[in-house]
Amino acid sequence: MRPVTDTSDARDAAQNDEYEEFPEPRRRRWVLGVILVLLLSLLASAGFGARWVERQIHPGGPLGAEVVVTIPPGSSTARIGDLLQRKGVVADGRVFRWYVKLLGRGPFEAGDFTFRRRSDLKRVVDVLERGPDVRRDRITIPEGLTLDQIAARVGRLPGRSAEKFKEVAGSGSVRSQLQPAGTTNLEGLLYPDTYYVADGDDEAKILGRMVARFDQVAGELGYVGAPQAVGRSPYEAVIVASMVEREAKAAEDRPKVARVIYNRLQRDMLLQVDATLIYGLGGDKPRLLNTDLESDSPYNTYRRKGLPPTPIASPGRAALQAALAPEPGAWLFYVLADRDGRHAFAVTDAEFERLRRQAQAKGLL
Repeated sequence: MRPVTDTSDARDAAQNDEYEEFPEPRRRRWVLGVILVLLLSLLASAGFGARWVERQIHPGGPLGAEVVVTIPPGSSTARIGDLLQRKGVVADGRVFRWYVKLLGRGPFEAGDFTFRRRSDLKRVVDVLERGPDVRRDRITIPEGLTLDQIAARVGRLPGRSAEKFKEVAGSGSVRSQLQPAGTTNLEGLLYPDTYYVADGDDEAKILGRMVARFDQVAGELGYVGAPQAVGRSPYEAVIVASMVEREAKAAEDRPKVARVIYNRLQRDMLLQVDATLIYGLGGDKPRLLNTDLESDSPYNTYRRKGLPPTPIASPGRAALQAALAPEPGAWLFYVLADRDGRHAFAVTDAEFERLRRQAQAKGLL
């Protein structure tokens, strides 16, 4: 049998033993030390991260060798970053993408670009914004350019003139199979592609090659059957394709945007497409004003029903396909949904208004 012990005395003794092992001032210093170590670790990590990002933006040291990077049509900023990283132009494609997004730059054109390895990101963006290289033996035409823009690019070739190219384009000497009788306007009928140019190729020959290539692709897609497929002439389907090219940035949106256009035409509604109005105003307005909506331009689809009189840009294969085979649906509206250019689609006014408010809240409109 064990002797009985006073529990309060035992508890006091235990507490005294604890305080002797960890006096209060020492315990407080220990806790503060742990917190200080953690804070220093976090600051060191943040400092390391900042220095790492800084090295990606400004690598320092001498520039590397020149390298040619070919950017395919329709490339996203992420894909361009991956290409540049593989070629050694930038250290990290993700940092390039964040840098471009932070500065609000892009989208960038397709084509061949000459960079230096280990380049400063500002230098890389400057090269991209200048546009692709003009080589003596080739010219790259991205999707969505107007005839004037294509002419300007041809005029950068040695010995060629933009004015001469436009003069030939308006003369009627070169015609597309889809061009309506009685018109010499080739807007939208030059196919976006890379063309190899020989020394003896003049403006007429270059133009003829672009128009012939357009007719070839339209033939492959079955544009002769446009009246049966979408109830429009082949030329009218090209007009729709040009609108799709300018309005839809995401591949999955193109057939839906085409369907919205056809649905509104069928209901005799105003198309209200920004891209047509911008084209009619000269094509260089980054943002429309309320006064622009009152323009008397035949391309003002906010005031004039039906399709605009001509295409507004040169559509690529994907936009041409979308205009000939729109996705089934009852949509009558679309509105930007994110900063990558994707759209949300609506059937009713109420749905559209809700999507519009969401876009405004995101700063997209």
